[in-house]
Amino acid sequence: MTEETLTPPTPTFFRFPDEATGMAALEAAALLNEDGEFITASHEHSLDVIGVITRGGEYDPETGDVITPPTVLSGWHLNYQGPLPEGWEQYAVTPANPVRVWA
Repeated sequence: MTEETLTPPTPTFFRFPDEATGMAALEAAALLNEDGEFITASHEHSLDVIGVITRGGEYDPETGDVITPPTVLSGWHLNYQGPLPEGWEQYAVTPANPVRVWA
């Protein structure tokens, strides 16, 4: 008997127009449990919900108050590995510098 080496699925980055669209896609793909919580892993998939991405901003070191608000990037983001859920291809993106990746 020989051992088969399995190659993990390539992670895919997704940007949905907003949280409501992303949550609807997750629900349609059965990636939410009965309590509406994310199913982050199974034998077939891994899910990393990022949500809204911000860049920069300046904060008071003592109080934490916002001095300069961060820039909010468009969309609602998640990373996914596994069989591509139906309809998700339209939301796939290829960021030059992903905010978060699997190591």
